[in-house]
Amino acid sequence: MEIAEAIDFIRTNHRAVLHTFRRDGSPQLSPVAVGIDGDGRALVSSRETAIKTKNLARDPRAALCVMNDGFYGNWCFVSGAGEVVHLPEAMDLLVAYYRQLAGEHPDWDDYRAAMQREQRVMLRISVEYAGPNVSG
Repeated sequence: MEIAEAIDFIRTNHRAVLHTFRRDGSPQLSPVAVGIDGDGRALVSSRETAIKTKNLARDPRAALCVMNDGFYGNWCFVSGAGEVVHLPEAMDLLVAYYRQLAGEHPDWDDYRAAMQREQRVMLRISVEYAGPNVSG
């Protein structure tokens, strides 16, 4: 699978499992919702206090296994370097992420207040590799 194909797949399929690395090098897997920004990077909303956020801040390696809503059938794997975007810079990304995944919010002021209260961040992952490239 080409990187552009994987990015297009993620634009319409948002269920994923995020892989980050714990301090001891072992895997940390988290079910997440994923979107794509205007530059083709994967976006995952998280909290400052979440283990996945701490892992990514310490070790930028990240991977996502993205599935369709029916689970079986088409899927993709992407990996690349990740970064943590903190508030206030993350706010516009969080709004765009919500719109991409769920449409318009009934009260954007309430949404923004919740993002502040929950100490939300955006995990932004460059798509440097995409697969699968073979089937067996």
